[in-house]
This record gives sequence, C-alpha cells and structure tokens, in this order.
Amino acid sequence: MIDIGLVSYGIAALSYGVLATLLLRQWKSPVGPSVFLASLLTASWAGLVAWGTTLEYPPIAAMQTLELCRNGAWLLLLLQLNSLQSGGNSWTYSGWHWRPAAVLVFGASLLILWVPRLPLSLPVSLRALLIDAQLSIWLLLSIAALLLVEQLYRNASPTGRWSSKFICLGIGAIFAYDFFMYAEALLFRQLNAELWRARGLVLAAAVPWLAVGMVRHQASQIDLHVSRQVVFHSVTLVATGLYLLCMALIGYYLRYKGGDWGGVLQLAFLATSSVLLLSILFSGRVRANVRVFLDKHFFSYRYDYREEWLKFTESLARLSDDVPRGIIEIMCPLVGSSGGLLFAQQQERFTCIGNYHLPITPEGLGNVPAWLKETGWVVDLNEWRRHPEIYNGLEIPDWLAERDDLWLLVPLVFRDQIISTLVLNRAELKDSLNWEDRDLLKTAGRQAATHLAQYLASQALVEARQFDAFNRLSAYVVHDLKNILAQQSLLIANADRHKHNPAFVDDMLTTVANSVNRMQRLMEQMRSGLRGQNATTVQLDALLSQISQERSSASPTPTLDLPDSELRVTADAERLGTVFAHLIQNAQEATAADGQVSVEATQSNNWVTVSVEDSGSGMSEDFVQERLFRPFDSTKGLTGMGIGAFESREYIRQLGGDIRVRSKPGEGSVFTVTIPSAHEERDEGAGGHEGSTEEEINV
Repeated sequence: MIDIGLVSYGIAALSYGVLATLLLRQWKSPVGPSVFLASLLTASWAGLVAWGTTLEYPPIAAMQTLELCRNGAWLLLLLQLNSLQSGGNSWTYSGWHWRPAAVLVFGASLLILWVPRLPLSLPVSLRALLIDAQLSIWLLLSIAALLLVEQLYRNASPTGRWSSKFICLGIGAIFAYDFFMYAEALLFRQLNAELWRARGLVLAAAVPWLAVGMVRHQASQIDLHVSRQVVFHSVTLVATGLYLLCMALIGYYLRYKGGDWGGVLQLAFLATSSVLLLSILFSGRVRANVRVFLDKHFFSYRYDYREEWLKFTESLARLSDDVPRGIIEIMCPLVGSSGGLLFAQQQERFTCIGNYHLPITPEGLGNVPAWLKETGWVVDLNEWRRHPEIYNGLEIPDWLAERDDLWLLVPLVFRDQIISTLVLNRAELKDSLNWEDRDLLKTAGRQAATHLAQYLASQALVEARQFDAFNRLSAYVVHDLKNILAQQSLLIANADRHKHNPAFVDDMLTTVANSVNRMQRLMEQMRSGLRGQNATTVQLDALLSQISQERSSASPTPTLDLPDSELRVTADAERLGTVFAHLIQNAQEATAADGQVSVEATQSNNWVTVSVEDSGSGMSEDFVQERLFRPFDSTKGLTGMGIGAFESREYIRQLGGDIRVRSKPGEGSVFTVTIPSAHEERDEGAGGHEGSTEEEINV
C-alpha cells in the first residue's frame, strides 16, 4: 500500500519544482533569486521528506536542516518585499540593514537543531529542553512569517495590493498551517502524524496563489518596452522567413512530384513567389495595415477613451450660440491643431459655415465629401501630397491643395451621411497620425455630427416657422383685401344707378375712406409683422348694430336682437368686427333672398353670447367636423380663401371664448360665439387672456 505521506510530499515536490522552473525568467527581478531559491529549497525538502517515508529510518537531521533553509528562504523573500515596499533597496527596511540579524537568527536556529545530535553527554533535562526549543523555533519562524505577510499587505498601496495579494495568500497559507501544527506539537510534546502527512498537500495547494502572485509582481515591476519599429521589423522578418520556408517546401514538393518538369516548375514557382513577396514588402498599404494591426494588438492604447469621451461630451454640452465654431474649437485639441474650417451641405453644395482662427473661405470642397462618405477615412493632406496613390480617387480642390497650412480633412457622419467636413490646420508639435488618432477623430466626429445635425435642424425649423408666420399673415391680409375688394365692387356695381343720388355719393365716399384706412393698417401689419391692435374695451352691441347696418345692402337683410343693457368685451374692435361680419356674410351667402338671417346677443354669468342663425342650405356633421375650420379649404371655388372661419375661431379662442356650430342640411345653421365680458376677472391659467391680444408674427 502506498504511503499517504509519500503521495502528499511527492505532489508538493513536483509542484514546487515546476514553480521553480517557471520562475527562472524572473531571475533579473530584485527578488528573483529569492523567489527561485525558496521554491527550489521547498521542492528539495518535500522531495527529501517523500523519499524518507520509504526508509526505515528517515534522515531527520537533513530534513530539519532543509526545512530551516526553506523557512529562511521564504522569510528572506518577505523581508525583501517589505524592504522594497518601504522605499529602500532589497536589504534595507526603513533604514535598517537587517542582513546581520537574519544571519544571526539563522545560525542560532541551526545550532539549536544540531546540538542534540552531536556526540555530547548532555543531561536528560537539558536534552528535553532543547527538544522544546526546536519546536519553539519552528513556531517562532511561523509567527515571524505571518507578521511579515501582514505588514506586506497592510502597507501596500491599492495598486500594490493587486500584485502582492496572492503572494500573501500563498505564503500565509504555508506558515499558518505550520503555526497550527507546531503549536499543537509544543502543547502535546509530539507531532501529530495526520497533520504531518497532510502538510504536503497544503503546500501544493498554495502553489497556484504563489504562481499568480509572482506573475503579477513581475508585471508591476518590469518597465521594459519594445519600440513599435523593432516589433514591426521583427514581425516582418519572421513573416518573410515563414513565407520563404513554405514556398521552399512547396517548391521541393513540385520538384519531387513533377517528374521531368519538376525542376522547371520548382524554379518557376520560386521566382513567382519571390516577385509576390517583393510586391508585398514594398506595398505601402500592406505595411500600413501591418503597423495598425501591431499597434492595436501588441501595445497599450495612447488615449484613455473613457476620459476623452466624457471630456468631449461635456464640451459639446456647453455649446450654445455659435455651434459650428464651437465644434471646431473642441476638435482641434485632439490632434494639437490651432484652428480650422467647418463645411456643411447647403443647396446641394458644401460651403463653409464656421471658422476658428482661420479666415472663412467662399470656396467649396468638390467631390471630397462624396469620397469621404465612400471610405470613411480621415485625410492627411501631407500624406496625400507625398503618396496620392494611397487615396485612390480623391480629388482635392486647387485652393485646398495649394494651402500648406491645412492638414486634415475629418468627416462628420450622422446616420451614415456626411453632413459636414472639418478642415484642420497644421499642428505645431505633430505632423503625422497613427490609427489611434484617426479612430479618435472619427469617433469624436460622429458625436459632433449629432450635435451639429440638431443645430442645423433647429436653424431650419426657425427659418421655416418665420416663413410660416409670414405666409399666415399674408393669407390673413389677402383675405381682408378680398373683403375690401368685394365692398368696392359693390359700390361700382351700384354707381351707374345711384351716382346722381347725393346720399349714395356720401355713403360711397365714407366707404372708400374706410377701405383706405383698412388697407393702410394692413400695410402697417405687413411691415411690422403684427396682426391687430392693442385690446381695448369694445361696446359689442354698438359694433353689432354697425355691422348689421353695413350688411343690410345684401339679401336677406339680417335682423338684430339686442338686450337692454350694454354689452362690453375686451378685444381689438376691428378684428372682432371682422369676425361677426364674416359670420353674417356667410349666413347671407348660404341663404336664399327670401330666407332669414338673425343675430341675437345675450349676457349671462359674465359671458356674452352672440348667435348668428340662418335658414339656408345648412351643413352636414362631417363637413362641420372635418372641413369647416380647416385653413385653405373652401367651398366657394376661386372666390374663397378658406381661412375666414379658421381665423375667426382662432381669434375668439385668443379672447378666451369659442365658436360652436349647430347645422343640418336643408334646415340652416347656427353659429354661437361666446366671449368673456369686459368686467370678468380671468386668470391666464384658465384659458383667458389679459392685456394685449395682438398676434405677433416674426418676419
């Protein structure tokens, strides 16, 4: 039956032997010799113990001596690590040179171990005391190791703990088990056989921690970097060698299998493959792709992309007024540029919309945006001048090619479309780009493009709203002019018949004067962009009487029913009169000459209600819901504008009221207008309007 101790310590010897072999590469590290020595001595000691289990009389003295050397090597490693951590060298801890003391302790321990084995006649009591002293030495060495492990971890910086954590766990596990085993042995004056046999497995279990810890410690200590140029040429040399080796093997295969043609085929293949190799080696694009591949996969990144992204986003968020200039200003520092120009598409042509430390130019970019959209590249104009073949198909405008101060063309991409192109001038401290610079510029360009697209959309929306407001004002003015024209046309139609009637002449002059005044006000509105006048208190009953009298010349003549009390509202008298004139006129036009049109006004609960009722053709419910108040939708053909009902309802709603319609085909219609009376106190949150009710339109 195989002894458990043999298996346990055999596994430990094998584990630490492998660890020592792996740690040979750390020999140049300040603690490299100590790491290797501790692992090697542990493997040797475990191997000796494993071998001793097969003997009738194990070599106890040699085992204890090797164990003392093993413990001393681990303590030496811990002392060196603590010394380096305290800022000194490997042999000085906080200014204290500890090597003499370590040598003294080691010598004293070795003496205590060997004195009982010397051929000396010692008293039994003294010999028993020396046996207890030996157990105490193992216990004290374990305690010293655990204290050094605790100091190493406690005093480590957050970064240092990353590299020392697993070293502390591995060595701590070794000596914590030793402390438990020897403490029990000192208590009972003998070693526990089960604990002794399991000790080898515990040692082996600590090896993974030690291996990871040593690798991390090496990574944190070594500061040796190989230049990109060396790596590039090394990779090129190795790849060329492998290529030639493969081609030679294929050539020999052709020679072996080709029979009479073998030699010819071999020479032809080798010549062709050599030409291909030279073509690849002298290809600028291939060399550039290899460099980018090596930079991406074998070297640390130059930029902290998280920090760059947060900083760039914060800068974009602070932009407010001149967004194009702001985008140039925050893009320039990415490559050390001091100024630039921003081009955006306007009317099928890329024109300059912003500048920073460069004069704005009226020139365009030609086909550059289309080429950038197809490739997505950042164009280095210096590189384009030296090697135009790299930028196949790119045509730089003459003005751009002739300016030596301009350096980069950066596409700003939004939803796979080039909405803008950034032109940066030459940097003072940088004259070339690598793949990281290009990736950073393209990523920042995409983010800036989103901000710029929002800005351009806002500008277009503002412009569209200004045109919309102007068009709406124009439509209202044209509608009023149509009413004036209808009034003048009626005068011309009756002039031949009544021109000798002095009363008609007086009425005609009054009407013409009123029309001139209204047209003058319309012209002022077109110039100022303001619709209507300031609101005043209007006596509504008098206004309705005046409008009814003006509309009495058309058939059927409207009838007016007013209350005994005065009706007062706050409004623009002219616009309010236009509303009621429009309603009465529409009622007359929808009613036969022998029909009826009636106007009734009442006041109740601080509201004035005016109803215009006719016995005309009426309207369907669908027409009232879908078309009546829709702007530019008219049933009058060329004579109608389609905005009278819409404008009337919009103005009444501005006053805090509303217009309701009740109609049936063949039964006539009733338009009911409700307006707050002038003495009502309304708050703005309830839908009312205080003060001026003018409609301001930005032109």
